[in-house]
Amino acid sequence: MKLFITTLVFAIASQLMYLPVLAQTTSGTLGGANLGEYLKSIVGFINTYVVPFIFAVGFIVFIWGVFQYFILGGSNEEKREEGKKLVMWGIIAFVVMLSLWGLVNLLVASFGFGGQNVPKLPTFNPGT
Repeated sequence: MKLFITTLVFAIASQLMYLPVLAQTTSGTLGGANLGEYLKSIVGFINTYVVPFIFAVGFIVFIWGVFQYFILGGSNEEKREEGKKLVMWGIIAFVVMLSLWGLVNLLVASFGFGGQNVPKLPTFNPGT
């Protein structure tokens, strides 16, 4: 279990290591960006990194709880109870993930942060 946690922490750290590079702007300072662009970047960060991370952790906890309940705790009642608790925490993580994702998308739709820079699709009008 200790090796699993160490590997998980290393994997997360290696993925988050390059985020400061992505935070740089073309002008070199945040003073050049307006509030709308800053909020869009925060919403994009939440949708791109936070929601999938919560989903992944919840899924791993859920699967480990199911494994403990059915495989490891076949005859051991204590392992079955621990598996039940982990399954419940996994389901709670799914609910938190869906709530966070819904809240972010509600804010995007309400305040118009999404779709502002979408180019117009080309059309084909034969005979004009």
